[in-house]
Parts: sequence; C-alpha cells; structure tokens
Amino acid sequence: MELQFQNTQVNSELQHEITQFLYHEAYLLDHHMYQEWHDLLTDDIIYRMPLRVTTERRDGSNIVDDMTYFEETKKSLETRVKRLYTNSAWVEDPRTRQRHYITNIMVKPGANSDEYNVRSYFYFKRSRASEHQLEEIIGEREDIIRKVDGQWKIAARTIIPDQAVLTVMNLSMFL
Repeated sequence: MELQFQNTQVNSELQHEITQFLYHEAYLLDHHMYQEWHDLLTDDIIYRMPLRVTTERRDGSNIVDDMTYFEETKKSLETRVKRLYTNSAWVEDPRTRQRHYITNIMVKPGANSDEYNVRSYFYFKRSRASEHQLEEIIGEREDIIRKVDGQWKIAARTIIPDQAVLTVMNLSMFL
C-alpha cells in the first residue's frame, strides 16, 4: 500500500491531534498496555509488514508487497494480545523493556472524509532480561487513521522496515 501524499495540507490543529494520538499509542505499547492499544484499532484493520529485499535493479521497488512478515486482522491481533496476559507468553517473561520513537509525522486527507493518510518514521528499541545486546527495528509506517464515534482509530497500518535482514529475536512486538 503506497499512500499518496499530494500537496493537500491539513490544519495544524488536526496535525497536532493525530500526532498526539500516535504518541499515546506509543506510550501504551511501551508500558505493556496491550488491551488498551488493541482498543485503538478499527474492526476492519489490516496490520501488515511486507518484506524488504536488496536488489541490484535500479528500477522498481525493493518492497515485496505480496510477501509479508505478518498480515493480521483485528481478530488475530486480539489473539496475540490475549496471549500476552497469560503465563504461556514466555517471550515476555520477564517483560522486555521497549521504546517506540515516532517522528516525521505527515497527515493528508484520505479517501473518505473521516479518514487521513498518515506517514511516520519509527525507531523501535528493545532490551531483554539481562542481555547486553539491544534489538532494534527502524522504518516507516503508512497508516489510515479514522474517526469512529468521536475517537481516532487505526484502520490500516503498513510497516516498512529499513532493514532487509531483521536482527531481532522475534516479531512479538507491535510496531
């Protein structure tokens, strides 16, 4: 999904409101408030991360859109979230320490009057147990943010990693 960012601007109040929404989302994730994070998603969300490859070609994308690390729905994300609150979530025992840094937020009107195309950069860092090695993923997110019953919700998210080879132990995190 390549979101189009024409010259159409949104007002500074809307830009600030959506920026604060994304910062709030990062706070929830960093503080392991996964159910509250899940509540920020629309029922029809598509949450995906296509593969990035290294290619010798000068033309074309290096994103393999028909292959993904994950492509999830609200129901599959709910299953992952519920599991994090059980004793079988060994990947989070002890809890990881994580930070989501969100920058370069651009907001443009979407296809519908209640939707906005939002592009942002992310930097995710995680430390596990007493390991000295930090894990990180950096990249770009392409979101569709929708107003539902007066609340902002994430209707779609495509996560585009900068790395062609991910150096994290697993993809149990939410980006």
